[in-house]
Amino acid sequence: MSLRTKAQNERLLLSLIGFVALACHEQRPVSVADRKGMIHVTGGVFRMGTDDGFAYEGPIHEVELSSYWLDEHEVTVADFARFVAATGWVTDAERLGWSGVFDFEAGEWRRVDGVNWRMPRAPGVEAAPDEPVTQVSFADAARYAEWCGKRLPTEAEYEFASRAGRDGAKYAWGAELVPSGRHLANLWQGAFPEQDLGLDGFVGVAPVKSFPANAWGFFDLVGNVWEWCADAYEPDYYLSSPRRDPRGPASTGERSIRGGSFLCSENFCRGYRVAARNHTPDDSGLDHLGFRCAADDEPSR
Repeated sequence: MSLRTKAQNERLLLSLIGFVALACHEQRPVSVADRKGMIHVTGGVFRMGTDDGFAYEGPIHEVELSSYWLDEHEVTVADFARFVAATGWVTDAERLGWSGVFDFEAGEWRRVDGVNWRMPRAPGVEAAPDEPVTQVSFADAARYAEWCGKRLPTEAEYEFASRAGRDGAKYAWGAELVPSGRHLANLWQGAFPEQDLGLDGFVGVAPVKSFPANAWGFFDLVGNVWEWCADAYEPDYYLSSPRRDPRGPASTGERSIRGGSFLCSENFCRGYRVAARNHTPDDSGLDHLGFRCAADDEPSR
């Protein structure tokens, strides 16, 4: 998932620099005004995971979640630009001077110099304001969330919102990937990595809200770009995770990511399943990896 090179230690150092800045700001409750563009999720009990997938996606286990708030769509380039303008934040990819880009013609990942959140695919080629911001590390995403008075969602919160009450469903909308021939998420159609047929209307990233919202009003919790979660990643975490509000294991150097992306196909990754989970090093910056924010519910008064 990540391009690991001899620059790994340098990139890790840059991530730590970001976390030092983050630690200097105490998390504050998100205000009512800040909740514009967020949806309130009433907590409850659901069955998380799957026994019909990769080993690290199971076993199915019962989870009880407190109520929380979640952004209705991914953080956009325009959103991130406002954050940078207000704080002067410099992302890890900008500090390092390069990041990972998927080369559609070659069908493989490449290290590309000069790419960053403004120009995620090639130097000089700017991202559209309404597309999900990418080429952001975990530290970059966490700092943005803190600036907003929010946080990153946990894996459990992400899956609960993605399922939207559909217990046992394979996909966010039901049992079929393309019901009645209708494409409901930005995925890869065709054999990966040879050719993306673009039957869903896009080859590569799509603007946010290009596909229908799920039953709870969330856009792109499946497909478009993978999204950072707050949890450190551990393949067998489900075997010992707490029943109530699980938040992941102690730091492992990798983070869980959720939702799949435009690179997920039926012959590769299948990250668009609601129980699908993946992982990447904290310092990853890639052009198919973004995030959205969550917030705790207001305490009772």
